[in-house]
Amino acid sequence: MPPTSRNAAIGRTCAIARVSSQVAHNACTCASLRKASRRVSQFYDSALAPLGIKSTQYSILSEVARGSIEGPVTMRELATSMVMDRSTLGHNLKPLERDDLVTLRLSPDDRRKRYVELTRRGKSTLQRARRLWRHAEGRFETIFGKKPAAQLRAVLLSIAGNNELNSLPVD
Repeated sequence: MPPTSRNAAIGRTCAIARVSSQVAHNACTCASLRKASRRVSQFYDSALAPLGIKSTQYSILSEVARGSIEGPVTMRELATSMVMDRSTLGHNLKPLERDDLVTLRLSPDDRRKRYVELTRRGKSTLQRARRLWRHAEGRFETIFGKKPAAQLRAVLLSIAGNNELNSLPVD
């Protein structure tokens, strides 16, 4: 390992140790996650600023691009994959629709079903945003290390997918 990489790794380890020793044992998990989420959102938002979109919008565009197994993604499928209720999703889709990045259309078979699709402009914006996103991801991994960043993503995805966290058990 070159001296500069070694020094950076030692610096990260020392910074983590300092933070760990400063954290009270009774620190609130929710507050800690929210603070980290705001910091990381600011980091990615600044990376996407040249395109005029935020990290939340990038996430939605990416999920819409993935679609569903059967084709275009429905509002319900999108809300589920985003771990978001449908009304919040609808609120977040409005600026994307206004800016002609997504379009909403009713299902011809079931008028209760609405599909969300990327427009041509949405596809182009997403393609450009992916380059900026990859650069931000690389910077994040440089700051925190590839392995810790991967471990963090794994933990966060396991939390997001844990249905036991849907509500508190009734005693």
